Amino acid sequence: MADKIEIRSEGAPAPAWVFSQGVRRGPLIQVSGQGPQDPESGEYVHPGDVKAQTTRTLENVKAILEAGGASIEDVVMFRVYLTDRDDFAAMNEAYGEFVKANCPGGVLPCRTTVFVGLPQESMLVEIDALAFTG
Repeated sequence: MADKIEIRSEGAPAPAWVFSQGVRRGPLIQVSGQGPQDPESGEYVHPGDVKAQTTRTLENVKAILEAGGASIEDVVMFRVYLTDRDDFAAMNEAYGEFVKANCPGGVLPCRTTVFVGLPQESMLVEIDALAFTG
């Protein structure tokens, strides 16, 4: 069985608690939930703007995937967590633009969206990803 390997990227915020940014085991990569943080400062950005937060969050996910040898094209499943049902349309617009631009093969990943409370009050969105590179 393939070893479990931690993935780290300076292009995404450092994990704040006891988890890895991402983990690779064989052809599978799981990216931990990412939020709208600037990778350099760790600050939460774009307060109140779910569309901009979604794009920043997906950029963080992409950086971790790339550090693990994958891309958005390799993602089979995204899970999106929103704090407010009214933010769905704006999140979906930003998500659609980002995913279509990063999936040149045209097969879009699966996605689940749920509405939850998130760890930081300024976070409107959190996204994790599962990718397969085999």
